[in-house]
Amino acid sequence: MKLEQAYRHLKELAEKMGVDVSEQSFKNTGIRVRSGFCKVKGKGRCIIDKRIKLAKKVEILAECLAQQPTENIFIMPAVRELLERYRPLKITGDGHRQDPGDAPVEPGAAESGKS
Repeated sequence: MKLEQAYRHLKELAEKMGVDVSEQSFKNTGIRVRSGFCKVKGKGRCIIDKRIKLAKKVEILAECLAQQPTENIFIMPAVRELLERYRPLKITGDGHRQDPGDAPVEPGAAESGKS
């Protein structure tokens, strides 16, 4: 999928999820600002520096959306793969990192049939 298509599909998905996406110029803010997800008055927003390259915009928006629940939303497979790539790793109760695609493992579970 081309970058333009990916960005467009991600923006459409954000709209379905109720996340506002806006591109802003951070050049004259006078403070150090980074693109990313935030909440304003309880509503999710992904604010992106409009001067960065399209590839970085896709990455930032995918990271923002990958943090949101997606169970009840249809997402085209190519976009879902993109989100999975940027989904944050989960930390299990025992402090181990779990890949989001891994099934949870019950504590104390072991392979059976070995002597």
